[in-house]
Amino acid sequence: MRPFRLVKVAGKSIIKNKMRTLLTMLGIIIGVGAVLVMVAVGDGAKSQIESQIRNLGSNMLVVTPGSSSAGGVSRGSGSFNRLSLEDAEKIKNESVFVSMVSPVVTTFSQIIGGSGNWRARLNGVDVDYLLIRDWNLASGSWFTAQDVRSGKKVAVLGKTVADQLFAGQDAVGQTIQIRNVPVQVIGVLEPKGQTPEGSDQDDVVLSPYTTVQQRLSRFRFISQILVSTSNQNDIPAAQDEIGAILRESHGLAQFEENDFEVKNQTQLADAASGTTEVMTLLLAAIASISLLVGGIGIMNIMLVSVTERTREIGIRMAIGARGSDVLVQFLIEAIVMSVLGGAIGVAIGFGGAALVANVTGWSTVVEPNTVIVALVFSAAVGIFFGFYPARKAAAMNPIDALRFE
Repeated sequence: MRPFRLVKVAGKSIIKNKMRTLLTMLGIIIGVGAVLVMVAVGDGAKSQIESQIRNLGSNMLVVTPGSSSAGGVSRGSGSFNRLSLEDAEKIKNESVFVSMVSPVVTTFSQIIGGSGNWRARLNGVDVDYLLIRDWNLASGSWFTAQDVRSGKKVAVLGKTVADQLFAGQDAVGQTIQIRNVPVQVIGVLEPKGQTPEGSDQDDVVLSPYTTVQQRLSRFRFISQILVSTSNQNDIPAAQDEIGAILRESHGLAQFEENDFEVKNQTQLADAASGTTEVMTLLLAAIASISLLVGGIGIMNIMLVSVTERTREIGIRMAIGARGSDVLVQFLIEAIVMSVLGGAIGVAIGFGGAALVANVTGWSTVVEPNTVIVALVFSAAVGIFFGFYPARKAAAMNPIDALRFE
């Protein structure tokens, strides 16, 4: 029997018992829909985390202080700070793969402005900072290399700080007071949003690092060094190169461990993506249980169908149908029900993902590959659970089948 004819016969048999067919497909519909929604939630979380990490900067490496220990117990990362402006200058002058460098001097301070006061993070940075962070100005201007050399008392505000200190006003040209030092606002940054850890990147004030170090903080060492490469492929080489330069700068012997850390944003992205992928697989595995239940339902209904149509099977065999024809016919019926249920489940999955996004505010992403895999898997469920009933039908003796009442 031709494949098209087999599909047509299977379709007629399915349509003949509409309610039973719908109930049979229900497990597949729920299973595919649930898998699609769960994977969409996981992929959405992954996409959001990757976007936040990309938002941190362009081809960026972060050099931070290392750890110290007391009594054999580590005090954690950043507890031993030997990073200096000389380190940043040495990286800038000697590195082959590094294109931009900015030291960062960080402190927290109460800042007084036109509408009140606000406690914010104060970062002293160099002129390359905005390019490294891939950050744009919403208004005003950025400070110059001459401003850095002279330690000019100027600042650029993050969106959160500008809104708190100058609500409904233009902050550019205004004067703020940081630790009794008057500082002129020359620019306001575009909103950057949250980091993957949840901190507000816009709750910051940026000034020349010379101004912060000499006038506002008096810190000898710097909090971190931000470094950028020309392209992403240079990041691993730059990471090794920076490590070698800083070991030499700090006079570390070969047997001594690094007193600094060079963090790669790509590695952070990979780690975060790996975590969300595990979460997505776990959610999909839980939802897939519904597919297995649906498959068992298809097998049960197909066994009932084989019993009900025993005389029909006997007649088909008596007029020349082979066992393989009967097997394929019942197998196609199971596959058609599975694929049809899968298609309906995909539609429900799209709707469910959109509903979850609207109700919870979570980001959901339905990838085309996920839809294809869901349909293929639903067809595989039909083949797996439909094979036994189909084989049972194909193995019938025609004479016994014709005698069946």
